[in-house]
Amino acid sequence: MTEQHRRAAEFRIEELAHRSGTTVRTIRAYQDRGLLPKPERRGRANVYGDTHLARLRQISDLLDRGYTLASIKDLLEAWDSGRGLGGVLGLVAEIDGPWTDEETGRITRQELAATFGGSPDEAAVADAVELGVLEPVPGNPEEYLVPSPQELAVAAELHSAGVPLPAISGHLRELRVQVEHIAARFLDFTTEHVFQQYLGHPPSDAEAEEAAGLVRRLRPLAQQTVDAELARAMRSLASRYLRHHLHSEPPERPAVEHVPLPAATVQSVRDLVGPAGVAAFVTAATDHEVSARRMDALVAHAVPAASGPDDDRHPDHAG
Repeated sequence: MTEQHRRAAEFRIEELAHRSGTTVRTIRAYQDRGLLPKPERRGRANVYGDTHLARLRQISDLLDRGYTLASIKDLLEAWDSGRGLGGVLGLVAEIDGPWTDEETGRITRQELAATFGGSPDEAAVADAVELGVLEPVPGNPEEYLVPSPQELAVAAELHSAGVPLPAISGHLRELRVQVEHIAARFLDFTTEHVFQQYLGHPPSDAEAEEAAGLVRRLRPLAQQTVDAELARAMRSLASRYLRHHLHSEPPERPAVEHVPLPAATVQSVRDLVGPAGVAAFVTAATDHEVSARRMDALVAHAVPAASGPDDDRHPDHAG
């Protein structure tokens, strides 16, 4: 390499920060943690090269994949010791890849309004964006990305059948919590019985490739199991519901009394649980307070009855 080329690959810390898309402070923090090699000292100046730039890009890529700085340090040490990152990054790519064959779609605001009754509902759109059902397109306020067109189509069918949009959003929030619990249980199960052997140490390329193959094999099993169990449960419960409603009178709905609440209180609850959960939250909070006061009242009445007139006597004067 010529002197001119060698110098072309050398830069000060400010230029390294600019080229890598990070900050001088971050670079120094990485050096302190041992993630980045020390620069070469030239007189009174520190000089960085392509090795530092490549390492910063590796760190950024691993951070984007969800790794912590501690785990990144372990991976980079494996790389520096000659074990390589190829297999590990292949495993990460396998896990980070799409877990469904469904392709992302797009929809305009006009198409969205037509799909849900013909008139725009800004509150419902904001709710859908918060839930990730819709994603704004940068620079184009009239169009949205649709990560799951199937999920949006289900919402449209429910709405056309008469289900209010806030109820659909509330149902999705509840369903998402339950599905995430199922996913977590499946991950715990496979970690314990399948992937435990790959944990607790930086995996070799061969181990990472083997684990990636297992991920590919096991990827569809969770959805297949849930699909089968959901079909079984729906068949059983739907039949039970039908028999119940065909042979019994519809239950009486409890009387509802509208009580005005301060707007600030309602807004605080809405911010906490979302628009669909305001009524349930207020009801639950009220029931809790009423129950607490009943318990206090019972305790207050029970204490005098349990103590006698001689309870205040000193033990020395008893008898």
